[in-house]
Amino acid sequence: TYAFQRQRYWLERPAAQVAATGGDPVDAEFWDAVEREDLAALVDALEVDADEERSSLRTVLPALSSWRRGRRERSVLDSWRYHVAWNRVPDPASAALTGTWLLAVPAGHLTGHTAGDSAGHPADAGHPAGHPGTELIDAVRTGLETHGATVVTVEVAEADRAGVAALLAEATAGVAPAGVLSLLGLPDAPHPAHAGVPTGLALTLALVQALGDTGVDAPLWLATRGGVSVGGTDALDSPAQAAVWGLGRVAALEHPQRWGGMVDLPDTVDGRVTTRLCGALAGRLDDEDQLALRPSGVFVRRLVRAAEHRENGPAWTPEGTVLITGGTGGVGAQIARRLAQAGAEHLVLTSRRGPEAPGADKLRAELTELGAKVTVAACDVADRAALEALVREVEAEGPPIRSVLHIAGAGVLVPLADTDLAEFADTAEAKVAGAANLDALFDRDTLDSFVLFSSISAVWGSGEHGAYAAANAYLDGLAERRRARGLTATSVVWGIWSPEEGGMAANLAEEQLRGRGIPFMSPRLAIDAFWQVMERDETVVVVADVDWERFVPVFTSARPSPLIGQVPEVARILAADADTRADTTGESSSLRDRLADLAPADRRAAVLSLVRSQIATVLGYSGPEAVDATRAFRELGFDSLSAVDLRNRLGTATGLRFPVTVVFDYPSAEELAGHIGAELFPDDAATTALDPEEADVRRALTSIPLLRLRESGLLDELLRLAGSHDPATAPADEEPAESIDDLDVDDLVRMAYDKNDL
Repeated sequence: TYAFQRQRYWLERPAAQVAATGGDPVDAEFWDAVEREDLAALVDALEVDADEERSSLRTVLPALSSWRRGRRERSVLDSWRYHVAWNRVPDPASAALTGTWLLAVPAGHLTGHTAGDSAGHPADAGHPAGHPGTELIDAVRTGLETHGATVVTVEVAEADRAGVAALLAEATAGVAPAGVLSLLGLPDAPHPAHAGVPTGLALTLALVQALGDTGVDAPLWLATRGGVSVGGTDALDSPAQAAVWGLGRVAALEHPQRWGGMVDLPDTVDGRVTTRLCGALAGRLDDEDQLALRPSGVFVRRLVRAAEHRENGPAWTPEGTVLITGGTGGVGAQIARRLAQAGAEHLVLTSRRGPEAPGADKLRAELTELGAKVTVAACDVADRAALEALVREVEAEGPPIRSVLHIAGAGVLVPLADTDLAEFADTAEAKVAGAANLDALFDRDTLDSFVLFSSISAVWGSGEHGAYAAANAYLDGLAERRRARGLTATSVVWGIWSPEEGGMAANLAEEQLRGRGIPFMSPRLAIDAFWQVMERDETVVVVADVDWERFVPVFTSARPSPLIGQVPEVARILAADADTRADTTGESSSLRDRLADLAPADRRAAVLSLVRSQIATVLGYSGPEAVDATRAFRELGFDSLSAVDLRNRLGTATGLRFPVTVVFDYPSAEELAGHIGAELFPDDAATTALDPEEADVRRALTSIPLLRLRESGLLDELLRLAGSHDPATAPADEEPAESIDDLDVDDLVRMAYDKNDL
């Protein structure tokens, strides 16, 4: 559910290029004429009169226009490229924990995770089997207790949502936990019923769901070991645990109020490591929620711009046979065409339907006409035996397979809370099991290229993309793991390609995504970017068109994201937002003046009316009276985009500067209006503040229709307690009645069930 933004979109020059030309409108007009090869406009601009000069300009104009377009497009491609980096930060100043912490661990305390059983991943000498999972869990538990936590261990045997919920209910009986630390992601072995889902990933999914089912809103931290690499000699050992990070990034967006973060642990977890871990759990690292703890210190994850592309290496030329999974789909077909144009000798295109896939015959004919030998095969790459048979047959006929491109994979987008393991596995199967099978079959150094097509959902998360993000994070981890084994591998983390077929649905999707700051990418330019990646022989690279001005407010609407703060455009946006938020004068003074003469209760009513009016405008309600002041914003229909819209509208109406998280911090019209009123009139807030329990009771009472109170017999009692009856009519010997302000929840419940015993 995204807002429909009716705005023009063209491929525009990136900011760096505008700066290079100084933003001079005369320069802009000149180069625009050059790109359009508009000779008349150039003659006028250059004041060329002589025929000989006109002739010379006519001769050079095509080459100049081509050069200019190429320069602009290279600049665009450079603006699309990002890498993930890890920055060392100081150790937390304190590691003290308080309260009860749930420690979720796999049943049996593990026997160690083994490289050889990772979703079909082949064993390798670089990752020894038998890591001491029991020792790790014991070390973590001891560390938590040493730093002040009361630890309740929850041992989970199966990825059963209801079963995990029952365990949590038992563990939290009479206790409100301060936090939850999960080690459930550690088991790498494939789930026994779903080979494309690592067991640790399935257990983690069940935990995230069960925490919501049981109402545990304590911050959840996911711990892995070997799920990330901070660079240098630090190896990513477990693509399966990298998938847990992909799931976690989506959980952070879908459940921001109960999210803590993710932390990757080193092989040896000693006292220094657990001290750093507890410091992170205690919130001593500000908003950092993607951490790696290493013997050398604490590292935090950052998205950074990649270096500009320089054409100083050999051009990438596909040789021999190129195997493309998902080769008959939209992106696969477009890549196949460029490969054929580049001289690929034999293209093997696989999909589940093979020759029966829509457009397969036409694509085969087109590629054949370009000079390539073409094989279109029906093969489910998640089926190890079928894939192995296809590879054996292709290589028997020759030429040998020299490049593998794994593009296959799609799925249903659904929130984590609404999915089940079978549906989750359906999305992950082709990506994860397919990649693992390809890795196993091509565990050799005879390939020129082993390319995995990943998604930005794996890098920073995306709502409703839980399975897809986890699967693609597995691909990114697999690329790093293959490189560590001395094999070729590249994972290209893509933004959104413009659909080849277009159509109304595609146009609507483009408008929706552009509103969130993710425009569609031109397929032609995306393929140019792909060629650059291959020429640079990169391991993991993000290639995405991001409109940061739109993306940042939406992405950070529920919680801050240090991950993107190092991107220059993001840093400028956040700095500007902080500066403007510091200025709370102007319109806020005007609104304050208009309300100053009203009684506090009237001021609160006026602010609530303002908030409800803005909500109605954002959501398209008939009017403010249609907005339930006590209903949660999510129930009213808010998403990240509409939350940002409301925040901006309220900022304009009140003159106050709100953080992008304000709609999540105050999740109903009543609560948000209370916050705004407190900002405008702090003295009112001081005299009307309610403790949370009293606020809940009063909210409950205001939600009950008057008729129901009268029919239940409670109305007279409530009026009497509130002092609304004439004291003169009360019996002289009657004891003073309790005030409703003196009643607790139990008293009110007792009133409801035994109204004659007050």
